[in-house]
Amino acid sequence: MEAFTFNTAELILLSAAGVLFIIQVIYYLGLYNRIHSHNKAVRKEETHFTRELPPLSVILCARNEADNLRKVLPAILEQDYPQFEVIVINDASTDETEDVLGFMEEKYPHLYHSFTPDSARYISHKKLALTLGIKASKYDWLVFTETNCIPASKDWLKLMARNFTSQTQVVLGYSGYDRTKGWLHKRVAFDTLFQSLRYLGLALAGKPYMGIGRNLAYRKELFFKQKGFSSYLNLQRGEDDLFINQIANSSNTRVETDFNATMRIQPVYRYKDWKEEKVSYMATARFYHGAQRYLLGFETLSRLLFYATCIAGIVFGILDFHWLVAGIALLLWLIRYTVQAIVINQTAKDMGGNRKYYFSLPVFDILQPLQSLKFKLCRLLRGKGDFMRR
Repeated sequence: MEAFTFNTAELILLSAAGVLFIIQVIYYLGLYNRIHSHNKAVRKEETHFTRELPPLSVILCARNEADNLRKVLPAILEQDYPQFEVIVINDASTDETEDVLGFMEEKYPHLYHSFTPDSARYISHKKLALTLGIKASKYDWLVFTETNCIPASKDWLKLMARNFTSQTQVVLGYSGYDRTKGWLHKRVAFDTLFQSLRYLGLALAGKPYMGIGRNLAYRKELFFKQKGFSSYLNLQRGEDDLFINQIANSSNTRVETDFNATMRIQPVYRYKDWKEEKVSYMATARFYHGAQRYLLGFETLSRLLFYATCIAGIVFGILDFHWLVAGIALLLWLIRYTVQAIVINQTAKDMGGNRKYYFSLPVFDILQPLQSLKFKLCRLLRGKGDFMRR
């Protein structure tokens, strides 16, 4: 019987691990599983969609993206949609972008392009480019994507547009990576998937707080009502996440999670490119309104503490030959891992990632908050000047 008793330290450690385990399971089943649950509801026809397909404008900006445009634009321009235009803003490119756009305009009459003026200074060129594209658009519904993304199917616009109900003003879409070899790509793919579990999960829970410009739609009138990007025009980014943070709410926002409506992102081959993107994101995240980022921060903290208490319980249990303590700590970790693996792999399968996370999952699970901390430190070391476009 003595072996089945716990001293005070062991009782506190296991109790803490138990509480953190419950918190983690609530996050996974209550928040991160919402994309999969939404897809199930759609398959059961429990979600209302509109049958109307209003005309829309697809807007993207390009800066030295001639090669990407050759691959991406045909997939967008050949969408199975009754009436739409595609507007590309050439953001001071020095490669063959202008030639590519001119050639494609001859083939596709619904493609239009313009350019940012060379005299633009001290403002974000991307925000300026998008503003020019929005002002040039003919239709009320605007759909945004980027030059490194290809629609998963010719039904991308149809599936996004089925959410254009009379009450809807914002539609958030999913963007993810296909399976590609390489450790860096696996890290980036997992980080992107996990970010989607968070911001799309919160939107499906009625608490939208951000969007990503790779797959995003909103009404043109909303842009002008909000005075565009004027509140943060000089920030390096924020044309997607900060803008949606200001305008999205539970009643005007919908989420499209069908695989055929996803945007497939081209692989990342250089760590430097991904780091720059993440550091830039960290720079704008501090401007978010609402409690969502604190709610997600609490999940990250509880995750790290859960790992710490479980590892401590296993180590102390083994060192003290108290196998029950080690066994309980290990069991809590295994149950949480099982729940996590089911939720993440179900969602990855739904969204066409073609990747299973099993042995790599614990590694990425710990790396994700640690790398976020590293990127935050990089942002702080660079100072305020990094927030601004030179």
